Amino acid sequence: MSVLTTRAPAKINLTLHVLGRRPEDGYHALESLVAFAEVADTLELAPGPDLSLDVSGPTAGPAGPLDDNLVLRAARHLAAGVDGLRFGAFRLHKQLPVAAGIGGGSSDAAAALRLLAELNELPIDHPTVVAAARATGADVPVCLDPRARMMRGAGEEIGPVLGLAALPTVLVNPGVPVATAPVFKALGLAVGQVLDGAAHPAITSSLDADAVLGAIAPARNDLEAPALTVAPVIGEALALLRAQGGCRLARMSGSGATVFAIFSDDGAAQTAAGAIRAAQPGWWVEPTRLA
Repeated sequence: MSVLTTRAPAKINLTLHVLGRRPEDGYHALESLVAFAEVADTLELAPGPDLSLDVSGPTAGPAGPLDDNLVLRAARHLAAGVDGLRFGAFRLHKQLPVAAGIGGGSSDAAAALRLLAELNELPIDHPTVVAAARATGADVPVCLDPRARMMRGAGEEIGPVLGLAALPTVLVNPGVPVATAPVFKALGLAVGQVLDGAAHPAITSSLDADAVLGAIAPARNDLEAPALTVAPVIGEALALLRAQGGCRLARMSGSGATVFAIFSDDGAAQTAAGAIRAAQPGWWVEPTRLA
């Protein structure tokens, strides 16, 4: 069989409300509008007798030990639930920064599950595929079918596809990896504690760009303030984005350090990206679109 290929796009939290910390398991309960970028990693699967992974690309170095990569973890979880699962050699080309709040590893894992599902003629919503995604990581299920939707709970509640208009966007990562655990620790919620704050705005399907911005502008990312205490450079990146012409909204994604800004049009996004690259040549800067 020929080599199978798929994209693993960046996952962007347009909003991220922390509702509290669940008393039953200690996990943080979230409510988040998630969209996916055009910029992505690329994953290939060459069917064969042995499961393996090769990682290349500009951000391959920080991706960590191969044996602990989420691509292989996802494959092993699926193999545990499917007798005689066919697999093979994965080749991952890393474009996305690591520990960056844009779900790069989770999206890679979901891409692996999509390819294995295709190879084994399993639907992507097969219960065993979904169970393998959940076992691999909290953000993996929402990345299985990477289109805009609401995500709730600790990642286990995935809403329907929303069909939002594509949003011209610039993603900026200042080159500082930020682990999720210290950010949640800085948030400081005790088990059972509820975080005060306005309710998440209702998001309906088929919104145009203006309607999307109108809906998410009153929302927030509750992890932004604690992340700033962990990596103050996030504030510098946000300020630089907000200073660009045509910027309509700037916010942090996930637990950071990647920030994003939505622009009035693709041209403004391209111009802003060029200005930020000139000002900060060591940063990861990508003009893209979210949907």
